[in-house]
Amino acid sequence: MRNKRVTYLVQGAMIAALYVVLTWLANALGLASGAIQIRFSEALTILPWFTAAAVPGLFIGCLISNVLTGAVIWDILFGSAATLLGAIGTRLLRKQTHWLAPIPPILANVAIVPIVLKIAYGLEDAWTYLAVTVGIGEIISCGVLGMLLFFTLKKHARRIFQTN
Repeated sequence: MRNKRVTYLVQGAMIAALYVVLTWLANALGLASGAIQIRFSEALTILPWFTAAAVPGLFIGCLISNVLTGAVIWDILFGSAATLLGAIGTRLLRKQTHWLAPIPPILANVAIVPIVLKIAYGLEDAWTYLAVTVGIGEIISCGVLGMLLFFTLKKHARRIFQTN
């Protein structure tokens, strides 16, 4: 029998590390900047559906990613908070239909990131424009890529995410 705390910490750390690597990859490919941003790491926001360890893992991974990619302090704090809120929302919805899994991170990012872009980076675009462009990127990253990941993991979720 495994120690549940150790398993929780290892799962969270692995998710955080994977988030950082996937963010770096999207950055290197030029997909994490511009009007519509596609972060492969945002596909991981469906993981709280499978394990509670994904909630702190995603938050820490996003925090580290934002620091390493040179984000300003407000983006580091509030962008990471958006990921945390989305992860908590996905975890809370796990008893519902799996199609709801990507909705909380999409909504959290659409609500928070445009404000960060306007205040922290001084973008003069209208909030609605920024919300739409952030939303499109999040729908692609969380909705499409996230659900592809969800269905890939679902077959083996008991073995991958077992805690006992």
